[in-house]
Amino acid sequence: QKQLVESGGGLVQPGGSLRLSCVASEITLSYFGIGWFRQAPGKEREGVSCISVRDGTSWYADSVKGRFTISRDKSKNTMSLQMNDLKPEDTAVYYCAADASWGQCPLSPDDMDYWGKGTLVTVSS
Repeated sequence: QKQLVESGGGLVQPGGSLRLSCVASEITLSYFGIGWFRQAPGKEREGVSCISVRDGTSWYADSVKGRFTISRDKSKNTMSLQMNDLKPEDTAVYYCAADASWGQCPLSPDDMDYWGKGTLVTVSS
């Protein structure tokens, strides 16, 4: 069964760090564009970061640029999002997703073919 499973969410104080991981089953992430999205209460799902499969370039939303880093581990078939200097406005459910159509970053939620169920990140003192 093709699936993505996130882990690593939790409660962190402002200025803290978290690392989200996403494990893929029966999906070889090397052949997919990959992305992290988030959805805060009452808001639409938005793109946070992605890596294009065509040329390996990465993209970050302006709100996280310089604080978040996306990565892919081909040997483990996983993807990660390192989040530093977290802010209360980063509070959201974070989702990993994979795009089979080789779209170019930035990727929108409509571009993605596979989704994880999400992991909650809460930034609060």
